[in-house]
Amino acid sequence: MPSRRIFSALVAVIPAVLSAQSTPAATLVLTPAALEAAARQIVASVPYPTFITTDANGHPQARTVQPLAPDSSWAVWFATNPRTRKVAEITRHPHVVLHYFDPVTQSYVALTGRARVVRDGPTKAAHWNPQWSTFYPDRDTSVVLIVVQAERLEVVSAKLGVEGDKATWRPPTLRLRRKRPAK
Repeated sequence: MPSRRIFSALVAVIPAVLSAQSTPAATLVLTPAALEAAARQIVASVPYPTFITTDANGHPQARTVQPLAPDSSWAVWFATNPRTRKVAEITRHPHVVLHYFDPVTQSYVALTGRARVVRDGPTKAAHWNPQWSTFYPDRDTSVVLIVVQAERLEVVSAKLGVEGDKATWRPPTLRLRRKRPAK
């Protein structure tokens, strides 16, 4: 029977030993601050993320946008034509994703949150990117801003030591704020 106990002990220990050998130390301890710092680094390297909404039939709709950098609370602002489909889609279903992918490092951040359309002049002025002026010469009528308030970040970057679960590939996730209860 001693050989059976030794075999059982080996079976219990081998997965942990193999995991420790194949997993970089940086992926074993990932604090929220480190995950957020990695997310900010990736986002800063992507000037044109993909903005994903849901249409009236429940289908995802994706397009490229040129946002400002996220603020300290992970609010992200960008401009659009008020007659675009994304404005109607946000009004109907505000849950959205901004997906930032850096092809150089094969890293990404999926910023999930709620979007809202902003039409008032003082707020547009406060969050205006001068590069947008070429596309929107009349800020009063030809443009609205969209702000996405992030609720969750998913981050993957082998280069930065941020990797998903080895078995499920589930990415490390940072919850930024609680969702409001449904009314």
